[in-house]
Amino acid sequence: MNDRLKFAAFGGGLVVLFGAALGIGALVGDRSGAASAETADHSQHDTAAPTGLQDSRSGYTLGEISAPATPDQQGALRFRITGPQGTVTQYDNLHDKDLHLIVVRSDASQFRHVHPTRAADGTWSLDWKWAAPGSYRVFADFSPTGGPGELVLSRTVAVAGNVTDKPLPPVSRTADVDGYRVTLAGDLDTAGSELTFTITRDGKPVTDLQPYLGAYAHLVALRATDLAYLHVHPEGEVGKTAPGPGVAFHAQAPSDGAYRLYLDFQHGGTVHTAEFTDETSTAAPASGAPARHGGGHS
Repeated sequence: MNDRLKFAAFGGGLVVLFGAALGIGALVGDRSGAASAETADHSQHDTAAPTGLQDSRSGYTLGEISAPATPDQQGALRFRITGPQGTVTQYDNLHDKDLHLIVVRSDASQFRHVHPTRAADGTWSLDWKWAAPGSYRVFADFSPTGGPGELVLSRTVAVAGNVTDKPLPPVSRTADVDGYRVTLAGDLDTAGSELTFTITRDGKPVTDLQPYLGAYAHLVALRATDLAYLHVHPEGEVGKTAPGPGVAFHAQAPSDGAYRLYLDFQHGGTVHTAEFTDETSTAAPASGAPARHGGGHS
């Protein structure tokens, strides 16, 4: 399993993996490979490209994405998904939605997790405006009715303008967002480790997290080198486990390196996203700081 990034979210002793019916699809590869995969013959995608970084798999294809061309342009983001019978118009519910759309810039900034609407002809769309120029990867996470199960397909979209890539933020144990502080305990490890996120507000633990997409929290992990993607969260635990302040995930990284983590949680009727940089405990920190070991904290 060295070619896979596994995240298991668990609560109340139950370990549940996002997309467990298909096994874990963690995604490895480099950006050049992902780019070539998008232009390669679709019949080769299942073997030639890393899962999640390709636009076609198992007979299903994420079509070209129409979107505003510049950051200052308001418009619509649109796309279709085709399958063996043509445009897909029926989807199985996947964590309270027919499709999850994850959009992130190539430097792991400008992260968004949204849910477009589908027209009768199968076209997905939502109002859209880019926050900054750059190259973005758009992930569609879905399960077509009568298909092979859950699929993750993606394409890149170029947004015109002067681009200044942001360096990956340093490893941190805390993230402040919208008046909340989220603390991360534990470090990624190639042998497997536990990550626990604790949510507080004004110094007090948040114990009344609200369900969001059928869970109290969701975690998206992107490997910094290639935006390899995984989305995990605890299923079936709402109303059975404590709604905060802590949410735990069991993680196993496929290789040493840096990862960007995005934790979505809902409180006060609003979804908040806390972002972290983490790295495997045996990796040499890019900043030149002393290497950390499993469970270390800054």
